[in-house]
Amino acid sequence: MRFETPLIPAVLIRRYKRFLADCRLQDGQEVTAHCANPGSMMGLAEPGMKIWLEPNDDPRKKLKYGWRLVEHAGGHFTGVDTSVPNRALRAALEAGEIAELAAYKTVRPEVKYGGNSRIDFLLSQDGLPDCYVEVKSVTLSRRPGLAEFPDSVTARGTKHLGELAAMAAQGHRAMMLYLVQRTDCDRFQLAADIDPAYSQAFASARAAGVERLVLGTRISPQGVEAGAPLAAAQ
Repeated sequence: MRFETPLIPAVLIRRYKRFLADCRLQDGQEVTAHCANPGSMMGLAEPGMKIWLEPNDDPRKKLKYGWRLVEHAGGHFTGVDTSVPNRALRAALEAGEIAELAAYKTVRPEVKYGGNSRIDFLLSQDGLPDCYVEVKSVTLSRRPGLAEFPDSVTARGTKHLGELAAMAAQGHRAMMLYLVQRTDCDRFQLAADIDPAYSQAFASARAAGVERLVLGTRISPQGVEAGAPLAAAQ
C-alpha cells in the first residue's frame, strides 16, 4: 500500500483530544494534523519526536495533514494510522502473498457477523471452510525488539475474540491477525498487564480453535506492506 501523496517530515509538538496533533514543519510552520489512532499511542506521542505527515488538498477535509509515521533511531518506523493495516492486508490477501491464507481466492472486507459486528475480512473458496480474519494493529514496544498488544484496555477487542470463537465453534476457520506496524520488532506477545481480560479472552479463543498469525511490516515514507511472520509468545 503506497501513500496517496508523498509524506513530509515534521516534529511533534503535542497530541491532544486523541485525534489531533500539533506539528512543526521543516520551514518552521506549525500545523494541526489528523491523528487516525484512537489508542493510547504509548511511547509514540512524545513532544519532539520526528514524524511524517501526509498532506492533502481535499476540500472535504478540515485538516490538510494526516499523521502517518513515527521515525525512530536507526531509520526504523512505526505506522500510527490504524486504517493502514486493513488496506495493506487487503492488497496482500488479494495477491495471495500471505502463505497461510493463499488458498482463498475471494476476499470480502467488512462483512457483518456475530453480535452486530463486522469482520475485517471474510475469505471463501470452494472446498474450504470460510475463514473469518480479524485484524489488529500493533504499535506498542516497551522492550527492545518486542511488540505488544494492546496498548490500552480494549473491551471491543475482547468482544471480537468471543465472536471469532463462536465462528470456530460453528465449523468455520477463524483467525486473529496481528500486524506489527513497527520495523524495530522481531517478536510479539500480549500485554497481559495492560488488559488481563483481553489476555484471558485470547486464551479462551485459542482453546476454541481460533488461529493466531503475527506479521511484520515493511514501512517507509513511500508506503506500508505486510511482511514475514514474527515469532509470538504463548
